[in-house]
Amino acid sequence: MSGESRRHAPATDTTTAAPASPGGPEINLRDDEPPVRCPYCDRPFQRAELESLHRGLEHPDRLSDRERAAVERAAREERVELRRFRIYALGVLVVLYFGLLIIAAFVV
Repeated sequence: MSGESRRHAPATDTTTAAPASPGGPEINLRDDEPPVRCPYCDRPFQRAELESLHRGLEHPDRLSDRERAAVERAAREERVELRRFRIYALGVLVVLYFGLLIIAAFVV
């Protein structure tokens, strides 16, 4: 996927779940919550953190100091969540490995 096609996502209807692009992810917005929209390209997001990360990646030259701080905070929180997920996944793999090893020891 080229950078240009990723930058210019078509606008989606906020009342239904529709794909953002023919091969892109589905944006599912609830009617009871207003979507967070990028002030530069009007792209909808479900959470403000995702919108901050988008602005940092797609519009870095337009950011004010406050917006840049929000982007850095969202990136830091995302790194923490990703690290927690990786540790959890590693723990699951270790338990699965040793569980299968113990089962194999009893079977063989």
